[in-house]
Amino acid sequence: MFEKLAFIEEKYESLGHKISDPEVISDQKLWMKLSKEYAEITSIVEKYRAYKNVLTGIEESKEIIHEGGDPEFVEMAKMELSELQDQVGVLEEELKILLLPKDPNDDNNIIVELRAGAGGDEAGLFAAELMRMYIRYAEGRRWKVEMLDSNETGVGGIKEASFMIKGKGAYSRLKFESGVHRVQRIPKTESGGRIHTSTATVAVLPEVEDIEIEINQNDLRVDVYRSSGNGGQSVNTTDSAVRITHLPTGMVVTCQDGKSQLSNKEKALQVLKARLYDQQLAEQQKELADERKNQIGTGDRSGKIRTYNFPQGRITDHRIPLTIYKLDSYMNGEIDEMIDAIITHNQAILLKTIGEN
Repeated sequence: MFEKLAFIEEKYESLGHKISDPEVISDQKLWMKLSKEYAEITSIVEKYRAYKNVLTGIEESKEIIHEGGDPEFVEMAKMELSELQDQVGVLEEELKILLLPKDPNDDNNIIVELRAGAGGDEAGLFAAELMRMYIRYAEGRRWKVEMLDSNETGVGGIKEASFMIKGKGAYSRLKFESGVHRVQRIPKTESGGRIHTSTATVAVLPEVEDIEIEINQNDLRVDVYRSSGNGGQSVNTTDSAVRITHLPTGMVVTCQDGKSQLSNKEKALQVLKARLYDQQLAEQQKELADERKNQIGTGDRSGKIRTYNFPQGRITDHRIPLTIYKLDSYMNGEIDEMIDAIITHNQAILLKTIGEN
C-alpha cells in the first residue's frame, strides 16, 4: 500500500508541474485531462501527507521521552505520543478506502426511473412519494432535476416516471437505490383499516457519453404523438412527444415533458443510452456474481432492498441490514444516514475482498 501511495505522490507532483506549464495550458484538451487526474488524486495525497506528519510527530515525541530532561516537557510529549498513535490506525483505514478501485461512473449525472409494482393505486401513490423523496434529496444537495417522462394514475400516483439528476457525485450517492422498494401501511382508500403491502421499482442509471455507447440510427424506430395529461386530456396541440424503439433489444423509451419534439427526442436517446449501458453493467456483474456473492450490486432490479413501514415509522434496508426510525424526515429527502451506511458497508466488503486476494 505504501509503495502505491509513494507512487501516487510522485505522480501528483509531476502533474502539478505539468498543469502549470504554459505549453500545456495552451492545449486546453490536454490541460483539462491532466487537471482532472490531478484533482482525482489530491485527496489521497493530502491524507498520505497527514499520515506521514503523524509518523514524524511520533518519532519526535519518542525522542523527547528517551532523552528525558524537563519532567513537564516529557509529560507533554507522552500525551502527544498517545494522541498521535491513536490517529495512525484511523488514517491507515482512511487511506485504504481512498485506494479502493473507483467506479468510473461515480461522478456522473443519473437517470432515475420509477415504476409502480404490486398494489394497484397504492403502489402508484408510493412510487410518486419515492420520486418526491429523491427530488427533495437532490434539491437539498443543490443538484439540478429535470423531468423526462411521467405517466400518472389519476389519483395522485404514477404508473411510471423518469427524471435526470445533474450533479457531481450523483451516481456515487444513489447507485445503491436500484431495486424493489416495499411499503406497508393502511391505504387511504381502505375502510377496514387493514395494513396493505405494495411495491415500487427504482432504477438508477448513470448518464453516459456517446463514446461509451454507440447506437446505429438504423436500429431505431421513432414515433411522434401528442403529449397527454391526466386521463388522456390533451396538453399539447402538436406532435411533440417522442417514442423510440430500439429494434435489436426491444427497449422502448418515451419522453413528453420537453417543450419540443427535438428536445424530447434528445432526452429519450439519453435514457436509451443509459439503459443499454446499464444492461452491459448488469451482464458484467452477473459474470462476477460468484466471486462477489456478498457485494451490494447495482444491477439487480428484482431484489427487494428496502421496506417502509408507516405504522411503526421505520425504514429497513434488507442488505445491510439497518433500520432507521425517522420515516417522516426520510420521506422528506433526509436519506443520507441510510446512504452513508450502505456505502460504508460496501467499502468494508471491498476491503475484505482485497485482503483475501
